[in-house]
Amino acid sequence: MRILVVDKTFEDDLLIEREVAAPDGEIVFHPDHEAIPEADWRAADGIITFRLPPYVDSKSGLLDKCRVIVRGGVGFDGLSLEPLGARGIAVCNVPDYGTTEVADHAIGLLLALRRGIASYHDALRADPVAAWTHLGPPCLDRLRGRRFGIIGLGRIGMATARRARAFDMEVSFYDPYLPDGTDLATGYARVGTVPALFASCDAVSLHTPLNETSRHIVDATALAAAKEGLVLINTARGPTVDIDALHDALRDNRIAGAAVDVLPQEPPAPDHPLIKAYTERADWLAGRLILTPHAAFYSEPGIADLRRKAITTVMARLRGEGLRNCVNASYLTE
Repeated sequence: MRILVVDKTFEDDLLIEREVAAPDGEIVFHPDHEAIPEADWRAADGIITFRLPPYVDSKSGLLDKCRVIVRGGVGFDGLSLEPLGARGIAVCNVPDYGTTEVADHAIGLLLALRRGIASYHDALRADPVAAWTHLGPPCLDRLRGRRFGIIGLGRIGMATARRARAFDMEVSFYDPYLPDGTDLATGYARVGTVPALFASCDAVSLHTPLNETSRHIVDATALAAAKEGLVLINTARGPTVDIDALHDALRDNRIAGAAVDVLPQEPPAPDHPLIKAYTERADWLAGRLILTPHAAFYSEPGIADLRRKAITTVMARLRGEGLRNCVNASYLTE
C-alpha cells in the first residue's frame, strides 16, 4: 500500500508516518509538491495533506487507486466531498490533535487583553521607568462574573468554555447545529443569533469550522450589536470574521479590542487598513489589537499527535479497520 504525503512540513524523514505504516505501508514523498510525478498520484492508495487540500483536489482525476484522503488538521475546505465520495474516496480530518492548545491560546489571548499583559509589556519595554504604572491598558477588566460567548460549541469550543468557567465567567454559546438540551447538559446559556450573542457578552470567541454559513459570521451587523467594552477572540478560521468590519468596529469604538490568531489572508496584506494601523502603532489602536501568526494549534506534542492520528486514519481505511472522522460519509459509495 502506497501512501503519498503531499506536503512534508517536518524536519525528520517522516519517522512517525513510516513507523505507523510499517510493515505493509510505503510512504512516498517529494520535496516539491508540484513535481510529484503523475505515476505517484495514480499509484497512491492513500493521501495525506497538511496544507494543500485544494492542490490535492485539483489532482483528483489522477487518483486511480486512492481510497482515502486525510487532511492533517481540522479544516477540510478545498476538497470536493461529494465527487470524491462518489468515487469511493473517503475524506477524513484530524479534529482533535490541537484541542487543548487552541483552547489555551484563546484564553491566553483573553487574558492578554483583559489583564493588560500585552499593553504593560509594550509600555515597559519602551520606558520601564515612566511606564511603571497600573494605568493605561484600554481593555483591562476583571473576568469573574463577566459573560464569555462562544460561536461553535464543538470540541475546542467546549474546552474553551470549561477554561472560561474556571475563571468564574458565565458562558453563552451560539451553535445552531447542536441538539436541544445542550444548554441543560452543559449549564451554558444558549443564544439564538450571533448579534444577540454579541449584545449579551463581554467577550466572544470563535470556534467554528469554515463553511458557507460561517464565512463572515462576524460581520458589521454582529459588531454593531456588541455590548459596550466587548473584546473579540478568533482562533478558528480567518474568513469567519469580516476584517474590514473589524477594522471599522475598532476604529469607531464599537468594540474595545480584538485578539486574532487567524486572518483571511496569511501572511496578512501589509497595506490592509487594520494591519497598517497595527504595524504603525496608530494611537487609536494602541493596546486594543493582538495578533499571533496562526499558531494557536502549535506545540511539539500536538504536532506529534497530528501526524500519528493522520497516518493511523489512512492505514485503518486501507487495512479494512474502518473509518475515523470521515467528513464525506454521506456521499461515500462504499
